[in-house]
Amino acid sequence: MRRIVFEKRESMSRRASTLVPIISLLASLLLGGLLLAISGANPFVTYYEMFRGAFGTWNRFTETLVKAIPLMLTGLSVAIAFKMRFWNIGAEGQLTLGGVAAAGVALFWAQSLPGWTLLPLALLAGCVAGALWAGIPAVLKAYLSVDETLTTLMLNYVAILYSEHLYYVAWRAPGYNSGTATFTEAAWLPRITGRVHAGIYLAIILAVVLWFVFKRTRWGFELQIIGENPTAARYLGINIAQNVVLAILLSGAISGLAGATEVLGLARRLQQGLSVGYGYTAIIVAWMAQLNPLAIIGVAILMASLLVGGDQIQMRMGLPAAMGLVLQGLILIPMLAGMIFMEYRLRIIDPHTTGMEVEA
Repeated sequence: MRRIVFEKRESMSRRASTLVPIISLLASLLLGGLLLAISGANPFVTYYEMFRGAFGTWNRFTETLVKAIPLMLTGLSVAIAFKMRFWNIGAEGQLTLGGVAAAGVALFWAQSLPGWTLLPLALLAGCVAGALWAGIPAVLKAYLSVDETLTTLMLNYVAILYSEHLYYVAWRAPGYNSGTATFTEAAWLPRITGRVHAGIYLAIILAVVLWFVFKRTRWGFELQIIGENPTAARYLGINIAQNVVLAILLSGAISGLAGATEVLGLARRLQQGLSVGYGYTAIIVAWMAQLNPLAIIGVAILMASLLVGGDQIQMRMGLPAAMGLVLQGLILIPMLAGMIFMEYRLRIIDPHTTGMEVEA
């Protein structure tokens, strides 16, 4: 009887790393088209309307960028963790606490600090809050071998429920059903055009810096070795526990920055809606970009266009607004399948024929 086995590839070809995301995206579009056809919608018309809804006018394009900014930052955040095979599913909670911390500084320190320090300190507070929240599962993983998937996921709910308590009860402004008072203008993150704020500059700068760190520094090399072969990392004298903690603190800080920019750049007050799934969508963004920080910027815009375009097809075609989220899920499935064949090759062994092996 023939046996099918998966064997880890010794190296990953540049051609495969380029083709797999493209083929995965095409496969997801085909699956999405099939789902749309079953739902009674014309797939070609629907995709065209989604494209128009996301990019058809300047205002729609700016709204796509608005949703892309937190996806860029959280995508970069989880990419750092995934480089080490640390499965940080907690970007949503880290983003939420980052927004809470930034709001706290903007609300309660405005009278006691010089005006020019308020915005940078609020952004810094968001980074620190996200880093500390991510540091909990990082320490548990590094020193007690506690599975990080569960701890990061569970901490999301703690962070979200805490933020809900603040904007519904503890920090609720008089006259509002939920949410805080509006921040003083000194704490506002400047806007570039429409609702697009300066957080996009921070995301692009971080993407370039992280690309350089991953490709050109010793620390980036150490993170890659830890992710690919922890045993080899130990033989090379790399301090795995220390690197895990440092990398995840940085990962959490960037997610916290995403929450801070959302609060300071958009609503300019803490209100419901800060946690809308950006941290989970970031996982798709990071994998589609092959953990490449520069590619994350483009993929984040693509994923944001599905969200904005999904809203448009609801209004224009009567389709569910969740269709954009469904298409995101359909992108993830072929992407994960593609990742398997990038790291492993398929071998079919026929024991009845001497030396008969087929590789894929």
